[in-house]
Amino acid sequence: MAVFRHSAESLVQLVSESVPERILSDVIAENLRATQGINPGKGERRSWDRSIPILARDLVEAGLGGVEMLIEYQLPLTSKRADVILAGRDRRTGADSYLIVELKQWSQAELYEDDAELVLVSGMGPRPKLHPVVQVRSYCEYLADFVGALEQHRNAVRGVAYLHNASDPDIHDLYDHVEDERTRLFSKTRRGQFVDYLKAQFAPEPGAAAADRLLSSSIRPSKQLLKVAAGEIKNRDQFVLLAEQRLAYEMVLHAVEKARASNSKQVVIITGGPGSGKSVIALSLLGELSDRGYSALHATGSRSFTETMRRVVAKGSTRMKAMFKYFNNFMTAKPNELDVLICDEAHRIRETSANRFTRSDQRTGRPQLDELINAARVPVFLLDEHQVVRPGEMGRVADITTYAESFGLAVHQVDLDAQFRCGGSRKYEEWVLRLLGLDGDSPEVWKGDDHFVVSLTESPYELEAMLRARLQAGYSARMTAGFCWPWSSPNEDDSLVADVRIGDWARPWNVKGDRAVGNAPASALWASAPGGFEQVGCVYTAQGFEYDWNGVIFGPDLVYRDGRLVTVRSASKDPALMRRGVSDEQADRLIRNTYKVLLTRGMMGTAVYSVDPATQEFLSGLLEAQI
Repeated sequence: MAVFRHSAESLVQLVSESVPERILSDVIAENLRATQGINPGKGERRSWDRSIPILARDLVEAGLGGVEMLIEYQLPLTSKRADVILAGRDRRTGADSYLIVELKQWSQAELYEDDAELVLVSGMGPRPKLHPVVQVRSYCEYLADFVGALEQHRNAVRGVAYLHNASDPDIHDLYDHVEDERTRLFSKTRRGQFVDYLKAQFAPEPGAAAADRLLSSSIRPSKQLLKVAAGEIKNRDQFVLLAEQRLAYEMVLHAVEKARASNSKQVVIITGGPGSGKSVIALSLLGELSDRGYSALHATGSRSFTETMRRVVAKGSTRMKAMFKYFNNFMTAKPNELDVLICDEAHRIRETSANRFTRSDQRTGRPQLDELINAARVPVFLLDEHQVVRPGEMGRVADITTYAESFGLAVHQVDLDAQFRCGGSRKYEEWVLRLLGLDGDSPEVWKGDDHFVVSLTESPYELEAMLRARLQAGYSARMTAGFCWPWSSPNEDDSLVADVRIGDWARPWNVKGDRAVGNAPASALWASAPGGFEQVGCVYTAQGFEYDWNGVIFGPDLVYRDGRLVTVRSASKDPALMRRGVSDEQADRLIRNTYKVLLTRGMMGTAVYSVDPATQEFLSGLLEAQI
């Protein structure tokens, strides 16, 4: 793993002799560009002007100039970064020892409405921040969970929050209920104690070897949602929520407690891209709220996702299966019948819940959003607006906020900026948005990322062979395609029709229904069950799921013409786009969003292939044809 690193002594020397402290942030920024390919903005760099040198000088004063400082360390399989990880030798045992330091320039902060997990920071607006000790504690747990070298040595990782500009009287209530044997909080007032703490943690020896071992350690396979969700609901210790994830989780719990205490109603919106942890938050909340005795349900608009939750998470438990609902299950719910309704994949909210099976007396035209908000004291919406892929879906922040505020309801919003899918590569997510024209910028050449692999294959045969090799090596792998081929029902002999045809290569779509066909799993289990690799997944089956290696076939509905990617509505076989009332502009957006969903399912890498020669040539100019 590439990372900007210095011993404390060399960094102090760098600042004091050759580089004025006021431009240290430029030095760090240049190193981060060189080692990790990131280009921090000025807002991100302000803390480096003083925080990093102060920490380095404290280490030198403690006689620990040889301790290695790993600056802006990216946590495995996420884009979240720890400010500094100190690497050295344990003073008592001589073993490797690591200290995660969360640096804050805050001069004054207080608990948010006496909530020990949330704080209000002077000069930073009315929105609460996550308590810095809670933040660094989650970093410790996450690092120990994912770095192989720490698997048997979790206690080798400790954490501190260092508020070096704050005096104790200005942050006094931040000390309540936050410290334990692995995490501590220090202020400017307690700088002497901090120096003593450093002396107690590290031996006065070079830490370069310990840093090498951390950086070269194997990363354990990610804990995929469906493999641990059952334990998550029962045990809630299997996922570690980081930074904004934990903030969102605590904000919901705070809203629930406040709504009950004041007999009021509040709405929480949590937004984030693919892999930012929305469903992890949803399941963590479901388990915690149930444990606290609140009536809480999980709901989605995705049959694949809900059925998978029922079959995998709630396997063997009729009671637990009842906790997973659909958005249209709340048409007749009484007002505030639930304490909390967790609306996962809320971008799938429809205009109304009525469908062709709805009784005539229930066809009131009532908005589905009204039903969901009405059903609980605290409705929680987790969504990604770029995943709206069907006409009539209206789960957008503006829609939810406007509707809630029209009834005088308080709305709290948390935006997740971390990336846990795609190897934690924010660079890849931005590359996809540019490629598909979803952020207003032009496509650009993929320049590589240590955390994620992207490539072009020359044929569907090559794409399938590459993915099969990954599958045989013990990884999960799936292949998906744009909805450009018909989707047939099974043959009379209970075999699937090979609908997806490219030249002499042909494979079936995933199963349509909720029963297995031969060795092919039911639609809802395509992404997770054995046998799913042999079929091509569509967006409605893949959405909400993840796998290690991802293959995507671009169909003729998205092609390169006249210098840009354009959509061809007539090439789509998606019945949703054939309905009356769907404009060409809507169809264009839905097709682009479809490919955005398909391209962001992978955890370790994505390979692509286009059936259109001009598009394949265009992609070859952006990607290397190897993986």
